[in-house]
Amino acid sequence: MTDMNFPQQATAASALIGDPSAFGRVADDGTVYVRTSHGETAVGSYPGKTPEEALAYFVRKFEVLAAEVALLAARIKSGAMVPSDAYAAVKKLRDQVKELNGVGDLEALAASVEQIEPLIEGHREAFEAKKAAETAAKAARREQIIVEKEKIVVEAESLALSESWKSTGDRLKVLLDEWKAAPRLDKKADADLWKRFSSSRNKFDKRRRTHFAALEATQSVVADAKKAIVEEAEKLATSTEWVPTAKRFKALMDLWKASGRGKRNDDAKLWARFKAAQDQFFTTKNADLEKRDLTMAANLAKREELLTLIEAVLPITDVKESRKVLNEHLRSWEKIGMTHRDKRAALDARVAQVEAVIKEAEADIWRKTDPAAKKRAQEVVAQLTESIASYEKAAAKFAASGNTKKSEEAAESATARKVWLAEAEKGLAEFN
Repeated sequence: MTDMNFPQQATAASALIGDPSAFGRVADDGTVYVRTSHGETAVGSYPGKTPEEALAYFVRKFEVLAAEVALLAARIKSGAMVPSDAYAAVKKLRDQVKELNGVGDLEALAASVEQIEPLIEGHREAFEAKKAAETAAKAARREQIIVEKEKIVVEAESLALSESWKSTGDRLKVLLDEWKAAPRLDKKADADLWKRFSSSRNKFDKRRRTHFAALEATQSVVADAKKAIVEEAEKLATSTEWVPTAKRFKALMDLWKASGRGKRNDDAKLWARFKAAQDQFFTTKNADLEKRDLTMAANLAKREELLTLIEAVLPITDVKESRKVLNEHLRSWEKIGMTHRDKRAALDARVAQVEAVIKEAEADIWRKTDPAAKKRAQEVVAQLTESIASYEKAAAKFAASGNTKKSEEAAESATARKVWLAEAEKGLAEFN
């Protein structure tokens, strides 16, 4: 223990007991004495220091212990200590006062320690009240955790039959991380919720494995389809009918995408052949287009003019109307003839930006009108509303029977759920 502990409490304690230095003196040989009703007792010395500094050192030791006595009394009065711990602390302080080599009113300090013990019983009720409040808070927190975990479980159950394999798999991983991050409940409650959550994940995983097993069974069909696409592409590689052949290559690309995925190595080899044939055609085609700079310049001007109209669709005031106008412009955009690739890319990027904004607005509308998400939000609101009514009914029943403690606990639980209900209703309002 250092002589700098509890400086404020030490000052307060010494003020109650008096001036500690008045109970000590320093002899000519540097020995420090403390006065008691039984006479003087040597408490030590402080070599190399002045008499004043030596006396102050032993006074501080007294003040530090006096501060601990005052602090213990304050903690007991506040109800912050378990009674058994308080009794143990009093016993420890009693021993420390007996063994203290300090300067001050030791008898008054010992008396102040003895005055603490009666406080313990007097403040036992405050401790019990605090303990009850902590228990109620713990119960409310448990209910909150149950709601959070139930929300995770309900969403997992809603995804069990999804066929969006990638996005749903990713979402279930996120839900699993949220489950792991959530605080634990008692063993049975956690086990019951986990069983439902795990069952939903397993159901989705089983369906996904079945899906990809069937997909593997069709890979030979996919390979035959892609071989036919590649053979046609290789025949078209030397064509000089630019427009119809380019359209056919686009159609072949769509067929390629629609044909599904085969074995990775086979897909890579077939794709390399398809890409080589496509590149051969478009390289020749682009070389020919270099001779048509005037036409391409006119097409560029048309695109820039149309791009002004496309970008004028923003900002959006009516999503459906904006989509309609954009689609009309996009159809016109597709009808414009060839334009230099380096200039066309920048224009297409600006068009894509406009379309991305509209797609995001459409997606936002979908998110706010998604019936499954709305249903989940409604269920949470309904569950909380029912829970609040139940707790309020219980509070009234306990109050009527004179059980104030149980009534208050039930009322606190209802109040806590009203906060959650307000948040849940905000979320539900977004769907309206």
